[in-house]
Amino acid sequence: MTFKLPKDLQKRTHYLDRVAPFMGKNIIKVFTGQRRVGKSYLLFQLMALLREQDKNVAILYINKEDLDFSFIKTANDLQEYVLANKSKNGKTYVFIDEIQDILKFEAALRSLLLYEDLDLYCTGSNANMLSGDIAGHLSGRYIEIVVYSLSYNEFLDFHALTNSSSSLDKYLKYGGLPYLKHLVLEDTIVFEYLKNIYSTIVYRDIINRYSVRNVPFLEKLVLFLAGNIGSIFSAKKISDFLKSQRINMAPNQVQTYIQHLVNAFLVHKVSRYDLIGKRVFEIGEKYYFENLGIRHGLWGYRLEDRGKIMENAVYNHLLFKGHKVKVGIMGATEIDFIAEKDGEKQYIQMALTINEPKTMEREFGNLKNISDNYPKAVITMDAFTGNTYEGIATVDLRSFLMS
Repeated sequence: MTFKLPKDLQKRTHYLDRVAPFMGKNIIKVFTGQRRVGKSYLLFQLMALLREQDKNVAILYINKEDLDFSFIKTANDLQEYVLANKSKNGKTYVFIDEIQDILKFEAALRSLLLYEDLDLYCTGSNANMLSGDIAGHLSGRYIEIVVYSLSYNEFLDFHALTNSSSSLDKYLKYGGLPYLKHLVLEDTIVFEYLKNIYSTIVYRDIINRYSVRNVPFLEKLVLFLAGNIGSIFSAKKISDFLKSQRINMAPNQVQTYIQHLVNAFLVHKVSRYDLIGKRVFEIGEKYYFENLGIRHGLWGYRLEDRGKIMENAVYNHLLFKGHKVKVGIMGATEIDFIAEKDGEKQYIQMALTINEPKTMEREFGNLKNISDNYPKAVITMDAFTGNTYEGIATVDLRSFLMS
């Protein structure tokens, strides 16, 4: 089937640079992430790049959201279609969008890898897509790149905005779904769009996929998490709270529903790490939204939530930069984030403002108590360009998100 690439493709070089070393290699390139974060457009950018290098390049594109491809239901269907339509001369670049909708797709991918004249790329909207046995079958033969909502830098680029406090407010309020560049950034317009995206995620990636029966509970759970960003909860605590609201759901069911939300990339679950005992706590996690705009569309953009919103934005930026993130625990004190990448760590505390001595003592004091020499910083909404506080840097949120 022939197809046309969309015009005016906005490059996301962060991801293009990550996949570039693997292009043309006999390894599957898998892009995962929440719906509408731009995975399909990354495929289009890669196709455009290939066409720039060779206008006669053989590209095969399969979009499982297009009814034209509804006949591809199983691994056998996928393999037959690809082999029947690949080029007879030279390499064929195969792009498969929303591959999780194909039954036992991993078997087809494993089989297609045997053909050295195929280069495979695919996207999926489920974090569980490459887990367990699937990862075992494809071990060493795929790379997974998680695609996130636009970073602050990308948001400025997509919307042709300058870096200012007004631009930051727009970013924190509306989030970074790429399609927003086509909309007027006004509350009624943006939040109507984001609510529809939320409904698509919930019904297609959770309710239909997992045959969820208690839909009202699922929606109340999402609202509960939206109102409690950055709070530590266990499934039992959430269950107990909901019982106080006359909503009965056993802790194991709460845990199952939360995992569905995590698998659909609607929320991220962050574990706690004991800095003294050097272990991860099995119970009690924090939850952050992949897209703040979707959260605000459900919960509202409230002044009293500024600290939670800031914390969520910092967490999302750390993920975008490739860090593995945990919450730090030292006895009775908490370190907001331990961010680890390439064997290096950094410790981060957050405060809306540090003008009060008690706030300074708490945020900087917690970091001072950490005995190792990895970098430490306090992120605040206040802009400050002076000295460190006993070697601990202070960074305003806008500067941090521009990094």
